[in-house]
Amino acid sequence: MANTKSAVKRIGQAVRNRERNRAQKSRMRTEIKKLRQQIETGDAAGARETLPVTLRVIDVTAQKNAIHRNVAARTKSRLTRAVEKIAS
Repeated sequence: MANTKSAVKRIGQAVRNRERNRAQKSRMRTEIKKLRQQIETGDAAGARETLPVTLRVIDVTAQKNAIHRNVAARTKSRLTRAVEKIAS
């Protein structure tokens, strides 16, 4: 158990931040799954529509430091290449 007032506050902040990060990551994973599903089924038009939304969610997640910016860049790059591949 925390011994000081500031330690108690930090524990509370850590809990709130963890929940916020979990929600952000969950939303991001859901969007990525939707896009990957469209890529697997070969739905090029749907994938092109979903891609900007997914990339925006990934950017927001990285801006809020729930994921590292390099992870975001790598994920966006892979998804974009996959969509371009099925579109051509």
